[in-house]
Amino acid sequence: MSDPSPLIALLEDDPTQSAWMRQTLAGAGLACQAFGDGGALLAALRAHTPYSLLLLDWELPGINGMEVLRWVRANSHEALPVIFVTNRTLESDLVECLQAGADDYIGKPCRPGELLARIGAQLRRLRPAATPGTDFTLGEFVVDMSTRQIRLHDEPIALTPKEFDLAALFLRHPWRLFSRDDLSALVWNREIPSASRTLDTHLSNIRKKLRLGPSTGTLLCASYALGYRLELLTPSSPTAQP
Repeated sequence: MSDPSPLIALLEDDPTQSAWMRQTLAGAGLACQAFGDGGALLAALRAHTPYSLLLLDWELPGINGMEVLRWVRANSHEALPVIFVTNRTLESDLVECLQAGADDYIGKPCRPGELLARIGAQLRRLRPAATPGTDFTLGEFVVDMSTRQIRLHDEPIALTPKEFDLAALFLRHPWRLFSRDDLSALVWNREIPSASRTLDTHLSNIRKKLRLGPSTGTLLCASYALGYRLELLTPSSPTAQP
C-alpha cells in the first residue's frame, strides 16, 4: 500500500466507527477524508477532489451511501473504486449493491486486516502496470488496456473496474474455460465463497453491458460444474492493435 498519496473518502455517520476506520487507515499510511453525510461527500466529488477510493456506509440520514454510489457511476466516475462497509449483510443487499456498481462489500463489524486488504486490492488496480497488456480487438469489440476501456461499434461501454477485468479476460481468451476459482483469483485476488452471488452478479452485468449474444457474435456460456467460457458465433479472433 505504498501508492503515492492515495486519498480515501469515508462516508460514515457513526463517530466511533468513523474514528476507528480513520485510525486504521492512518496506521497503514493512507490519508482519509471523513464525511458524516452524503451531501457533503457529493459536494466534494462535484468539486473534483481527487479521491483514490470511496468507503461508503449504506444507511445514513438524508443522502445515503447507495445514492452516492449511483451519482458516482452516473457522472463519469466509472474507474473510481467504491467499497461498501455496512450493517446490511443480506444476500439481496449484496446483489443490489454490486448491480448498482460497487466494487466490493464488507459487512460490519469488519476486521482491520480484512479492511486494509480489500482497500489494497482496489488500489492496486489503479496502478499503471509496468507492462500493460496489449490492446486488442475481438469482432466489434476494441479493448484498450492502457485506458481500461472497451468499445463496441466505437461506443465506449461504462464498466466498473472489476467488470472491465472480467470482460477483458473473456474477450482476450475466447473459448478458454475458466473455473469459478480461476475467475476469483484472476479478478478478485481472493477466494469467493461458492454461496456468494458476487461473481454471478458481475457476469450478468457484463452480459448485459457488452450485449453478449447473437447481435455481437458472442455467447458467454456457463457450465456450473466446470466454469465459464466465451464462445464465438461467427469466425473471429483477437487481433493486437498497432
